[in-house]
Amino acid sequence: MAVVTQDTGRELRRIVRTNEEIKSVVATAFKINLMAMNAIFLAKRAGQTALGFGVLSNELRRFATDLQKQMAQLREMTYGSVTTVTALVKQARVNRVLERARKESTGMGRSLIDEFMRTRHGVSIARHREQIAALNRRLNQMIADTAQLVELGSVLARSAKIEAAYGGPFSAALMQVSSDFERTIGDIQHSLENLTKQQDD
Repeated sequence: MAVVTQDTGRELRRIVRTNEEIKSVVATAFKINLMAMNAIFLAKRAGQTALGFGVLSNELRRFATDLQKQMAQLREMTYGSVTTVTALVKQARVNRVLERARKESTGMGRSLIDEFMRTRHGVSIARHREQIAALNRRLNQMIADTAQLVELGSVLARSAKIEAAYGGPFSAALMQVSSDFERTIGDIQHSLENLTKQQDD
């Protein structure tokens, strides 16, 4: 039972840290969305010289929307993990009660409790652990998919920086915006690296 409690405590702490990183990425994705809208307006003001920059800003806005959706799915998965871990904790508590009852019982009562614990409750704890492992595998895959999406965002930001150079009198402002994109997407990459490390712990 002590092992189950230790495992679930560690799992819940990992889920809380994961959720905090997800919140951070969601806030940053929202920021990119706003930055992209401002960049689109700036590109329109710059006119023909910033057409490429405007297209890339629009793509960055789509990227931010896709990222927000991806993070919403990640958040749902962490909620599923919390539910499964909570069920495991409840099962461990029931097992502790049964263990106490077993110690206080004798004869047939003890045999019945032994049989019950050996079959039904042992299977239940194993099933919860399998569910947690499956959820963690799915979460790892989702984090890897998100990292690929963010890599695309990084490429878009670097491309926007190149396009900014052709912005004529607006090139300095466009360069600043594209640098902000690049830095902000770098922050998201850092958060995803933290998420990956937490999953490996």
